[in-house]
Amino acid sequence: MDPYPAYPPHQDHALGAAPGGAVRHPRWWERRGVRVTALATLLAVSGVVIAALVREQTGTRGFLVGLGLAVVPVPLLIAAFRWLDRVRPGPWRNMVFAFAWGACAAALIAIVANSFATRWIETATADPTGADTLGATVIAPIVEESAKAAAVLLVFLFRRRDFDSVVDGIVIAGITATGFAFTENVLYLGNAFGTDQLAGSGPVLSSVTAATFFVRVVMSPFAHPLFTVLTGIGFGIAAVTARDRGRVRRFLLPPAGLLAAMGMHAFWNSSSSLGEYGFFAVYAVFMVPVFGLLTWLAVYTRQRELRTVREELPAYVAAGWLTFPEPFGLGSLKARRLAREFAAHYGGRPAAEALAAYETDATSLALLRRRGRGGRAGADFVVRERELLEALWERRAAARPALAYGARLAAPVRRPPVYTGPRPTPGPAYNPYRY
Repeated sequence: MDPYPAYPPHQDHALGAAPGGAVRHPRWWERRGVRVTALATLLAVSGVVIAALVREQTGTRGFLVGLGLAVVPVPLLIAAFRWLDRVRPGPWRNMVFAFAWGACAAALIAIVANSFATRWIETATADPTGADTLGATVIAPIVEESAKAAAVLLVFLFRRRDFDSVVDGIVIAGITATGFAFTENVLYLGNAFGTDQLAGSGPVLSSVTAATFFVRVVMSPFAHPLFTVLTGIGFGIAAVTARDRGRVRRFLLPPAGLLAAMGMHAFWNSSSSLGEYGFFAVYAVFMVPVFGLLTWLAVYTRQRELRTVREELPAYVAAGWLTFPEPFGLGSLKARRLAREFAAHYGGRPAAEALAAYETDATSLALLRRRGRGGRAGADFVVRERELLEALWERRAAARPALAYGARLAAPVRRPPVYTGPRPTPGPAYNPYRY
């Protein structure tokens, strides 16, 4: 008997069928190439325009100085979010899109909308100082957080398979905000350099440029990512909420996260009006503790994903799809590191890449099964499960020896656990007498 029941391809399931049973082909605007080209063009045009606007405000020298100084924290922030995303790394194309959206599109929306709104308030009230204060504490948080949240929303809607956990929301939001902060820092540092040039050359450490660099790059490089991560958490919780029993929560959580991001952003911007030491007080009493709390939440969520891997994958061991050491090797970061070293040493780069893909698909499978057992999976659960299982089976030759090696060194277990729960579709190596 064929152990592989016939399932419709996922693409046909997504597109549906035309009248008469024929498969409906995508229209020209639904084609992936068209959408990718349009998005890349939009981001490229936004990048050119925002670069021209920033250079117009800072001058060429100020723009280059600001660009060189603003890039300093970017690799560290990107590395931090990629480290957080180690359990199931998202595709690089999503990371590139998020950073480009923040640095180009969101920054362009913010600079145009903030300037327009502030000038309108100034004209209506004839109070330039009040308009600037209102723009910084009310207009800027609303505009900027909404512009950054658009990237999270787009990934949530159009890359849904890559967005199925709270960690995914945190990472996409954080990298988007990192791109936005980069462009904003170019503007602020470039203007600071221009101010120093007009005032004449002085001691470097007492310059406006040095002070701006210290506040924005050294003290608070995580400020914008911290705000937008609240939006990402809202989308992440919505992604794992039951589709049938949690419709209200799924709809309300992303706006709630966005409102929290706006409120935190507004409070941070208003700290400069709280007196001489208001900024440092808000930084020490509010920003640092919130940063620590969200960091703990992110790491805890990542550890919970590893625990889900260890708890859900034994079902596929019992069904013959996986071997006994794999849930242990995939559920430990130390074992994964040892497995990657083994694969790279004995199989070279192709084996290491196959192992990385295997780890990602296996983690996605565990998360999918956890959602399915909790009634939170979509209508394509069976199709998606089959796709992931087949992808794992194709890469088993390179991945299994490495994972067995990593599991043996990092998480040695004397005997396999007896799995008594419901089994998935039997795999090619299924043995009904094993358990």
